[in-house]
Amino acid sequence: MLNQARSEIVDPALEALAWAREVATQSPDLLRHPPAYPKSKQLKAVPVAALREYLDALLMGRYVQHGLDALLEVGALRVWLPEVEAMVGFGDGEWQHKDLWKHSKQVVWQSVPRLQVRWGALLHDIGKVKTRRVSQDSQIRFFGHSEVGAAMFRKQIARRLGFEGELFERIHYLILYHLRASQYDSSWTDSAVRRFTRAMGEGLNDLLDLGRADITTKRLGRRKRGLSQIDELETRIRQLRIEDAKQPALPKGLGDRIMEFFDLPPSRAIGNLKRRLEEQVERGELEARRPIEYYMRWLQEHRDELEI
Repeated sequence: MLNQARSEIVDPALEALAWAREVATQSPDLLRHPPAYPKSKQLKAVPVAALREYLDALLMGRYVQHGLDALLEVGALRVWLPEVEAMVGFGDGEWQHKDLWKHSKQVVWQSVPRLQVRWGALLHDIGKVKTRRVSQDSQIRFFGHSEVGAAMFRKQIARRLGFEGELFERIHYLILYHLRASQYDSSWTDSAVRRFTRAMGEGLNDLLDLGRADITTKRLGRRKRGLSQIDELETRIRQLRIEDAKQPALPKGLGDRIMEFFDLPPSRAIGNLKRRLEEQVERGELEARRPIEYYMRWLQEHRDELEI
């Protein structure tokens, strides 16, 4: 009796979730044939593990934007992702900025079908609902929305939907840094590109792909410029990696010059000083492959802290 009662509660919700998944993975035409809509208590009764299976499959679907509409229609967003439902109709001409729901659906659809990127695309702008401000000159601002959105994911959504491990870390990272790729400019020096690459770490490819998907403007010229900007950044990152792999960061003869300049004998201390310089290059504080005197000036300026 207990299992039967539980089945009567959960089954309608599972049927609705399965329908939304099929809309996303099979055909948007299924939107015309919805199931009986479950009640909130039925949706809440779905085990998190089962819910995530449906949501993950839906987000990877070919018609994902229609699948998201199906989730909205059956009330699943209201129960399990109210932060996403809050974006529905948010904007839509009220303050003359893009409708966040329409934008987010397009970003998800445009993004590469990797689960972490699709989740990052769905959630990347959730912080805008809490951060929208209208300035005195009627300009719309969303200051800090990336940080606010990342905190919402970390404190609310991740706990509610059971995100953990690498997937949790990557989604949080994508929400927090989703604007970074679009901030690139051709005037960046090679050192700046190297600093960006190191700061973004292992998630860089996902971040660049999300950055491309986040360009939803209907203005073809602006869209082309935005995509070209990210492509240029990716090309420079790849070229610098190839260049750095071929050549040592520090010039030949540096060790001899250090011994001569500071009157030091051959010792482990010389190697330690060279490693300190390499660390500065890795952090982007110093440039690679510059003349010997460039590095000698840095050592002299930091002589006291290095205890030379």
